[in-house]
Amino acid sequence: MSTLSQPAQPSYLIIGAGVFGISTAYHLIKANPSANITIVDRDAYDAESRVAASWDWNKVVRADYEDIVYCRLGLEAQDVFRSDPLWKPYFHETGIFWTCRDEFSGAVIGNYEKLGRKADLKAVSVAEARKMYGGLFEEADYAGVKEVLINRTSGWAAAGDCLGAVTRECLRLGVKYEVAEVEGLRFDGKGACVGVQTKKGGLEAEKVVLCTGAYTAKLLEMSAKGSGRGKLSAEGRIVAGGITTGMTRLEEEDYRRHASMPVGVQGYTSPSPFIGSLPPTKDRELKWWGQTIFSNTRDVCGRPVSIPPPEPDYAQWKVSKRLKQDIDHANSVFYGKNGAAWKMDKYRICWDAFTTSGDFIISPHSAAPGLYVATCGNFHGWKFFPVIGKYVAQMLEGSLEEDLRAKWAWDRVWPDPKDFADWPRTEMRELTGEARL
Repeated sequence: MSTLSQPAQPSYLIIGAGVFGISTAYHLIKANPSANITIVDRDAYDAESRVAASWDWNKVVRADYEDIVYCRLGLEAQDVFRSDPLWKPYFHETGIFWTCRDEFSGAVIGNYEKLGRKADLKAVSVAEARKMYGGLFEEADYAGVKEVLINRTSGWAAAGDCLGAVTRECLRLGVKYEVAEVEGLRFDGKGACVGVQTKKGGLEAEKVVLCTGAYTAKLLEMSAKGSGRGKLSAEGRIVAGGITTGMTRLEEEDYRRHASMPVGVQGYTSPSPFIGSLPPTKDRELKWWGQTIFSNTRDVCGRPVSIPPPEPDYAQWKVSKRLKQDIDHANSVFYGKNGAAWKMDKYRICWDAFTTSGDFIISPHSAAPGLYVATCGNFHGWKFFPVIGKYVAQMLEGSLEEDLRAKWAWDRVWPDPKDFADWPRTEMRELTGEARL
């Protein structure tokens, strides 16, 4: 009696366990429970401290975008945050308070209308905004502000807790998780990528997906050098950038006043990035991010590449006086004299991968069959956590819609970053007093 052979199940190596990697694993295993999926990350998913940009105290969840594509994806993600029991516990619909120095509010409202989505969304005058939320932002910096966007359907999520919960669900569904540092890519005799080399040894799969964030450009450069395949290099497509975040623990009286506050955003003061303040956590910790995004250009295999610091934890807790002042500034432009007495309790430098347009890269790598890239959050990727893996999975199977394929392509035409306010424009050494190497 003959037995028909069963088709081999697809195998995937997902390098990086941040939102791109975990969301991809989640959507792949949900679509095909028998798929062989392994996530590789330098940190354990339940480690007390991780280098992933996705691992954080909290992150903004919004669909407030001038770019209608990200507005649409943001709304799709929020639908999941509001309805799916896996995601819902981590989302807090506190609203957003966005001071606009350009036409941002009109563009956002217009996008909601084009997409046929209704929301508690409006633009108000500065005079009205000062009085809202019990005058919480009465002392904010309104210089050059035309109006304030209020969207009560935006909010924030407990980022690290949510990342851990979805990772555990992936493992329950059959995804494997390897703690190892990837040192390079592996290729077969025809030049196809067949796996990765770690300090522990080799791992192989049919498809290798780099969800490696700020480490991506360095990994590709090392792999290009080690394999002799120069076209693997990111060649400026991907730049590692850092930003400072900081927190204060509010006293009980201040906590009561701020407990129901919205996410606060100080809109762009060109060419500087926007600045944010997130509502307090259950531990009464109020958070900011600063206005300075910086690179860290170093020699990697003979070429200048921006990379995180070489320490295993990216030296994320070593925050210079100059970077701490960035958080003091953020406090001042939101709360003025009302926050002058607050003591900052902890700081963290967060690293992510940037493109010159602010777009993700979700694409096959043109230099090697079997190699795919899904990264470049540009510090705005977390909010798409529930859905971004769906689009990565579509890319892997060749069904990604054409406009997204072009927008997120590896070999697209990349613009000059001069008009991208969130581009890293300062070198880290200038902010730490380090002598130029």
